[in-house]
Amino acid sequence: MSRADEIFINMCRDILENGTSTEGEKVRPHWSDGTPAYTIKRFGVVNRYDLSKEFPIMTLRKTALKSATDEMLWIYQKKSNNIHDLHSAIWDEWADETGSIGKAYGYQIAQKSIYKEGEFDQMDRVIYDLKNNPFSRRIMTNTYVFADLSEMHLYPCAYSMTYNVTQKKGDDRLTLNAILNQRSQDVLAANNWNVVQYAVLVHMLAQVCDMHVGELVHVIADAHIYDRHIPLIKELIKREPKPAPKFILNPDVKDFYEFMRNDVSLEGYEVAGDQIKDIPIAV
Repeated sequence: MSRADEIFINMCRDILENGTSTEGEKVRPHWSDGTPAYTIKRFGVVNRYDLSKEFPIMTLRKTALKSATDEMLWIYQKKSNNIHDLHSAIWDEWADETGSIGKAYGYQIAQKSIYKEGEFDQMDRVIYDLKNNPFSRRIMTNTYVFADLSEMHLYPCAYSMTYNVTQKKGDDRLTLNAILNQRSQDVLAANNWNVVQYAVLVHMLAQVCDMHVGELVHVIADAHIYDRHIPLIKELIKREPKPAPKFILNPDVKDFYEFMRNDVSLEGYEVAGDQIKDIPIAV
């Protein structure tokens, strides 16, 4: 069993057995037929993934590595808020007639500030500090900008990454760790998708900064399973997981801005069952 599967199964069981229901409450999300979308949720879920031991992609069902990577690069490399720069349709529902999702995600990463070392946007500052001030406790990105929320077509769910560098005794190379903060997560539709894309991000940054990969800690304020997803989750966590595959990142890329979606691949990726198709998404 891969560690990612074990974490996912335990999290889902905990939500189903110990979570609280929003049924009867005034909730914002609705299903496409107008019915309120209720959830069972747990507050303050914290999952830890040691990227030095295995890549955290679940085997209970397939997670599309290249598509997840593409969305991550859309935000942090292209710094885009336009779906025409994306190779999938996952953001189409929130885009306007020009393809924009408003002042969200990549738009915020692209915002620049002037420092004593020069002018940087959020991602350039992260890379600069990892290379020049690796033990700083201020290496982070944040897309939840209160002043711009009214101009975002969807508030950011995964909104901040905090990077922390450690050094193992006797090792000349540093180790890159990160904390992903998420205010809300649809566990069935998005959990492993987010874990995979931010694990790839840590791998990429570690490579271009000549560091080892360390831990990815995922903090979710509201981890929830929607009412119409419960039977799907129950079936999914009954499956027999497979071993974790090997993650391969193109070793020739030394500049974060040169990575492409095809620079990531998996070796020995087996899945335990059929893909769950047409998952209903609450909006």
